[in-house]
Amino acid sequence: MFDFLSKYNDPTLLGAFWVTIQLTLFSAVGSLIWGTLLAGMRVSPVPLMRGFGTVYVNVVRNIPLTVIIVFTSLGLADIFGMTMGAPDDFKLQGFRLAILGFVAYTAAFVCEALRSGINTVPVGQAEAARAIGLNFSQVLRLIVLPQAFRAVIGPLANVLIALTKNTTVAAAIGVGEAALLMKSMIEKEAQTVLIAAIFAFGFVVLTLPTGLFLGWLSKRLAVKR
Repeated sequence: MFDFLSKYNDPTLLGAFWVTIQLTLFSAVGSLIWGTLLAGMRVSPVPLMRGFGTVYVNVVRNIPLTVIIVFTSLGLADIFGMTMGAPDDFKLQGFRLAILGFVAYTAAFVCEALRSGINTVPVGQAEAARAIGLNFSQVLRLIVLPQAFRAVIGPLANVLIALTKNTTVAAAIGVGEAALLMKSMIEKEAQTVLIAAIFAFGFVVLTLPTGLFLGWLSKRLAVKR
């Protein structure tokens, strides 16, 4: 029943999931960095920064991810000539552009998760820190964000799981991850349900342990109020 898989052995089948894992990891790191900066802007006392963060989050969250990913390929690469350091390697270029799109999109959700965590930190702590001479960035970095991160590990886990599943959208610009290979296999093989079940199981293997571990970590590091 699984004889057809011999035609899609590593680096094709496992390699496709490896690309999915890489997309997830690089995009997660970028999203966490950019999302944290956006969260800082959302609570900043500077109106211009606060306005930029608010507009960015509200606009990006309401744009379909497929549109953003396609724009990074057709817009940034084809129109503006952005090669992401790989002018002659279109596969690497597409991979890096896909990461850029995922970071731009996912960071908006990371930002909102972090902002909800920031709101759980008692205002008195920030006021006490300001009273002893700390500026806004020091209060945010030393007092608020450490507690906010501990409070939102659960929501951030959901964002990470969603990001893992969203990597399938990269197939729209030809990135050779799991969804693109599944499409190719379904076009060539008659066992559509079996192929879909194999790839669904692959994504369960990627996301279920992540969710369980981060759920445990969330309970372990929960801030006692």
